[in-house]
Amino acid sequence: MKDFVKMTLATIAGLFIFGFAAMFLMIAMVGALASAGDTQPVMPREGILQINMSTMALAEQTQEADPFASLTGGQTVTPLGIYSAIQAINAAATDPAVKFIYMKPDGAVAGTAQLEEFRKALKNFRNSGKAVVSYIENPDNASYYLASVSDKIYMTSYDGGMNMFSGLSSQMIFLKDILDRLGVNVQLIRHGKYKSAGEMYIRNSSSPENLEQNKVMVESMWTSWADEIAASRGISTADLNSMLNDLKLNFPEDFLANGLVDELLTRDELENKLCDLYVTDRFEDIKAIQLPDYAKLKSTVNLKSKNKIAVIYAEGNIVDGNEKQQVAGDRFAKIISDVRKDSTVKAVVLRVNSPGGSVLASEKIKAELDLIKGKGIPVIASYGDYAASGGYWISANCDKIYSNATTLTGSIGVFSMIPDISGTLKNKIHVNITPVNSNRHADMYGMMRPLDQAELDYMQASVENIYDEFTSLVAEGRDMTAADVDEIAQGRVWTGADALGIGLVDEIGTIEDAIAYAVLSIGAQGISDVQIAEFPKPMTTIDMLIESFGGGENVFAGTALENVENAFKGWDASESGKVYARLPYEISVR
Repeated sequence: MKDFVKMTLATIAGLFIFGFAAMFLMIAMVGALASAGDTQPVMPREGILQINMSTMALAEQTQEADPFASLTGGQTVTPLGIYSAIQAINAAATDPAVKFIYMKPDGAVAGTAQLEEFRKALKNFRNSGKAVVSYIENPDNASYYLASVSDKIYMTSYDGGMNMFSGLSSQMIFLKDILDRLGVNVQLIRHGKYKSAGEMYIRNSSSPENLEQNKVMVESMWTSWADEIAASRGISTADLNSMLNDLKLNFPEDFLANGLVDELLTRDELENKLCDLYVTDRFEDIKAIQLPDYAKLKSTVNLKSKNKIAVIYAEGNIVDGNEKQQVAGDRFAKIISDVRKDSTVKAVVLRVNSPGGSVLASEKIKAELDLIKGKGIPVIASYGDYAASGGYWISANCDKIYSNATTLTGSIGVFSMIPDISGTLKNKIHVNITPVNSNRHADMYGMMRPLDQAELDYMQASVENIYDEFTSLVAEGRDMTAADVDEIAQGRVWTGADALGIGLVDEIGTIEDAIAYAVLSIGAQGISDVQIAEFPKPMTTIDMLIESFGGGENVFAGTALENVENAFKGWDASESGKVYARLPYEISVR
């Protein structure tokens, strides 16, 4: 018995020691990974600013690189916040140490709005009198859109590259046929003939209204891009569309013949061109600094200023609770409340990049923003890729709304879904359910039977009430009548370019424009006269490591279903009957 007790105690002690050692090693590893990214970049006395879109991702906020990428041998991609990127390019325009920008746009990872804002910054750099030079090998929509701003576009002379520059496209997925085979009946309650969220579950093809809004939306986004590309290359938009429609761009020679690139070069020939621009005989003498490193060097915060502008990034699905990776209602309400209580905050810029979600969470966030406005503090909205449904709900009452031309906004409508899986259980897996209820409708959200007419009417009444609330708050915020809002609402999605004409936004502009307006609104002399404070704080390396142990990878990543999964990954069947204000899809552009 003595030996048994001794062995047990020794085992317990060993486990404690092992656990302590493992914890120590983990802390050491995290510290090493964190410190690895802390090395301060060095700006050469004279050099080029290099932008390699395959090694950086334009994001809403600057974050530390994936801590596991270097451990697993993967390519390290640095997430660079769009405002930081814009500020760095602005600084480079007046920096005598920067001779020109050399950009490799292939593999661009960014949303449509971020690409639009980044391209505008590059255009402003060119207008300062300095050159932008690009080299492309595998053009797609995003990479060529960026490259087109350049003074010179060089393209590889080697065959074998893949041209994916073909115009914008979105895909609508419909699941009714497979759900019918599985015996699943999705009961959709909604207001708005264009409110297509959930339509994929009840139809096997698009409704005319949904097809109409998608066609208008994609064409509007493409027109914004095509007009800029054509103007930069000195051709007409009609000619550009003809090239794509008639498949005239197959080989590098086709891009050259049609005026979309200036020269075809091998790698050695490209190096010679860069030497000529740099005014040196040897490529090895060219000094360069990568844009994320340059942004880090130029990142300064005026801590002495008593004028603070809070930039609040509402990025992701709007959900209930305190989730860190989404726009969680309770968490964001607390963040905004803390901003309101900070006496040094003189203005707020709300950067919205959200397709919406929970109505309750949206209302909590809007209520806190209204309290800030109630103190006489200006609240200016800036729209990223999405500011739709719940994303529009939280921002409709802002003093001024800036949107990018390709932003997807509006979608003023609401819906609720209750799946009925009784057919699946009975007919497919032969399981029978007998409900035992205290009241007549106690099991209406249980998903084990279809709703009766009284329950459908009950749910519709809830949806109608929230829709009326939505249109009323938009009418108040945008100085419109509820009838006028209803006419452009009905769940319809608009691009920023089209939303401008119907009064949903005030101006086409970037986050830089929104912050500049906030500076003016508080009477500051300029951006150097204010302190910019970002909320919420970006995740650190340690945060990312902890978060990574929770998984979260998309099952359908890289497939046509990925955007559907993104749209509904926050939807919980256990919350059937909950009313949502959300886009039906998310769009990715390459």
